Amino acid sequence: MSNLRDLIVRWQRGWSVARALPVAEDVGGALRVRCMQPGRDIEYVALDAGQDLASLTTLAELVAGEDAVTWLTVPTTDPARAASALTGAGLIVLKHSELLMTADLRGHAQNMPVAPYRLLTEVHSHGGGSVVTATVRHESGEIGARGTMGLAGTSAVADRIETMPAHRRKGLASAVMSALARCAIEEGAEQGILIASEDGQRLYMTLGWQPVADVLIATTPGNAYPS
Repeated sequence: MSNLRDLIVRWQRGWSVARALPVAEDVGGALRVRCMQPGRDIEYVALDAGQDLASLTTLAELVAGEDAVTWLTVPTTDPARAASALTGAGLIVLKHSELLMTADLRGHAQNMPVAPYRLLTEVHSHGGGSVVTATVRHESGEIGARGTMGLAGTSAVADRIETMPAHRRKGLASAVMSALARCAIEEGAEQGILIASEDGQRLYMTLGWQPVADVLIATTPGNAYPS
């Protein structure tokens, strides 16, 4: 489980770089970060739920004590027991089907968009790392797909991989992921990490990404159903 803890720390660090967020605060058993996003002002990322489910009770108390809308993200290899612990501590599980996934970027599948699409990649420095962006545009100028990777050390965290509705089922997301992996390797990264939504998991698996843990996201009852 220490390997899972290390992976969670590296995911959170790269994710913060990708979204230009402040450095997370270690609160003992979790990382607390100010996300500054609608419906997600603050986030706690549990570090030890795989070994110590009882720690979720303490984290639930911290979440409940925040004045702003707060998420508790829980990577775990025992999602059923973790969900039970979260609900027993008074939280509502918002998401229960996401996966923490990894890939060796050096062996990542490579795909390119075909005409009438073209690919653009950029690298920008940010804080303790760099951000790689990949954008696929139609010849009309419309964005077909895009995504980012936050680089921290040898880790590259993929984030906000999206294909616009009018451009789906053309392999554009695969092209974006391939481009991000290539650029990340050029910048010194070796391992890719991401948290995949249920919709994205099939794509990532076809590209060689492997699941490591389930990811639950919980919050207080008052924040679960915003008006």
